[in-house]
Amino acid sequence: MEHPSVAVLGAGAMGEVLVGGLLRAGWRPDDLVLAARREERRAEVEETLGVTATLDAAGAAAGRDVVVVAVKPADVPTLLGQVAGAVTGSQTVLSMAAGVPTTRFEDALPGVPVVRAMPNTPAQIDQAITALCGGAHATEDSLVLAERVLSAVGSTIRLDEHHLDAVTAVSGTGPAYLFLLAEALTEAAIREGLPRHAAERLVRHTMRGAGMLLTAVDEGPRYLRAQVTSPGGTTAAAVHVLEERGFRALVEDAVRAAASRAREMGGG
Repeated sequence: MEHPSVAVLGAGAMGEVLVGGLLRAGWRPDDLVLAARREERRAEVEETLGVTATLDAAGAAAGRDVVVVAVKPADVPTLLGQVAGAVTGSQTVLSMAAGVPTTRFEDALPGVPVVRAMPNTPAQIDQAITALCGGAHATEDSLVLAERVLSAVGSTIRLDEHHLDAVTAVSGTGPAYLFLLAEALTEAAIREGLPRHAAERLVRHTMRGAGMLLTAVDEGPRYLRAQVTSPGGTTAAAVHVLEERGFRALVEDAVRAAASRAREMGGG
């Protein structure tokens, strides 16, 4: 089975992104179905993506190899109530709802294999990193199916479920940290006299290049930072200010806050 059939329940940003990635990866429109909550959104994604979209979540889920839950955590209980009679143990449920444990799905869908995953927004350009874990009934086949679907929008990594809230705080939320840094760097560059168009281009390409370098070499970020931080140089002066003002502690506090919020959203 080259491409498992997939139902994506939830027509928000991540649901739309995943369907787009599956199409780019070779899935046929007939292999896919998307469930929305509002008619105007249903019509919009059907026209944009060229796949069948419906308001009937149970009908969308019935008979599909993989049922992706792409709704907000608060909407999970309602959705599970809608699809409980339509999903069977021969299918795999793949949840992308932040913070919601696999047990929540297993209670509503007895005996159904559940895989929990945390993707991030670079899925828009097929550069996501998605951590995933299996629930009590998930087999190796279930995990492979989930990985096949998620690999359409990037890379995957398997972890134990107790790590998933930290994953949400690091890679799920992480792009926002980088975008905030990019905003700050751009504004700082403009204050130093650079025109906006130059500041934006310099920041974008610097972040792109640094990210590509980080993933291209075996050495970690500490080594790469040391390479560019000459004693007494400009980088050393900048890093001194960041360290002196608690940059690392601030990042740790931000990640801790995001992880705590993920647990709250999942009812943990």
